[in-house]
Amino acid sequence: MEKRSASSKAFSAFNERNLLLIFVVLVVFLATVTKGKFLSFGNITNLLRQTSINGVVALAMLFVIITGGIDLSVGALVGLSGMVFAMLTSNRLSYQLPSLQAILIALIVSTLFGLANGFAVYDMRIPPFIATLGVMTFVRGLVMYISGGRMITGLPRNFVDFASDVILDVPTLVWLWLMIALISGLVLKYTRFGRNLYAIGSNREAARLSGINLRLNYLLAYAVSGFLSGIAGLMLASRLAAGVPTGGQGYELDAIASVVIGGASLSGGVGTALGTVIGAVLIQTLRNGGNLLGIDPFVMQMMIGLIIIAAVFLDQYVKTRRG
Repeated sequence: MEKRSASSKAFSAFNERNLLLIFVVLVVFLATVTKGKFLSFGNITNLLRQTSINGVVALAMLFVIITGGIDLSVGALVGLSGMVFAMLTSNRLSYQLPSLQAILIALIVSTLFGLANGFAVYDMRIPPFIATLGVMTFVRGLVMYISGGRMITGLPRNFVDFASDVILDVPTLVWLWLMIALISGLVLKYTRFGRNLYAIGSNREAARLSGINLRLNYLLAYAVSGFLSGIAGLMLASRLAAGVPTGGQGYELDAIASVVIGGASLSGGVGTALGTVIGAVLIQTLRNGGNLLGIDPFVMQMMIGLIIIAAVFLDQYVKTRRG
């Protein structure tokens, strides 16, 4: 397991270097063909602001994918978290709790659903794909039921202002995303919990025999995924100044794409926060560049799908070569 762990780290480092090289080439290409429009301050700021929410969801997905699992409910939890906050604070409804209390409740709710995912996967022995697909469907229905399918507006002004505020000319949403990425990277690299996730993803049976509490770590991994999805939901609600019933729809696919393109293996045991950040920026840069070049959004979606297939193929190819 140690040998595999060392080769996995080497692969991740190699992949991050290649990703950075690809990103630099892409930026130079877009800056050239758009005659500098891509590198304008307004466009870069908008790109980073758009990436920040998806970037947090991708980090949520990373914790689960490292264990060899997957969490299809992250997008639905984004919508749920934002809707819970909106319904508890909107001046057009009767509750109107203080923002801090509503934030805590929204995060507790999304974390509990993350725990439910972990319970279904480990204790009920349901494959992660099926378990989280079921939770995703349940949560989507729940959001529609509690909101009546209506957008909830009238959120507290200080909460809405957070998304538009800047610190040192950088949007606060971006600072929050980078801070979460830094903490995630430190947790995965330097804590026992992080090392346990890599060990479980590399070889679950070997991890169990070495004394790692599989149940606890599975539950924590999915709980972290739910918690971070909840944060992303609050970021989205702040940006949209509303709780949106369809909020976060499709985010799970972007999250998987960011994590895989960022060098993580869907088989588990490999992946870094830095790679996931680069993967998220790379995907959003492709979308942004496509918009500037007038490429049909559906064509861009097809291209990103092909990139995901290529990344997974490369992962499987390298794994086969390593034996």
